Amino acid sequence: MSDAVWFLVVFVGFTLLRLGVATAFFYAVLEDDDRCPECDAVTIRIRARGWNLLMPWFRTSYCFDCGWEGLLRHSSARTAEPGYVSRPPLTLRNGVRR
Repeated sequence: MSDAVWFLVVFVGFTLLRLGVATAFFYAVLEDDDRCPECDAVTIRIRARGWNLLMPWFRTSYCFDCGWEGLLRHSSARTAEPGYVSRPPLTLRNGVRR
């Protein structure tokens, strides 16, 4: 084989190895629950065709409280009750809600 073919084989091999290691590290670092990493509020799952197609083992999420959106691992734990609101209730000032 020529030197160019060996270079391509080694270059592609190292690139795939690097992508695999980076993905494994990213997967290990991600939280495995449905809480926001910024404000610890419950997130909702959103549909993102690109991310869900490329990496189905991740969950695309959005936080209503702080606006964070990103990837989390799938979780079997259910932390939120139906109708759960993570914001504090509105306070009354002079009988008027803010």
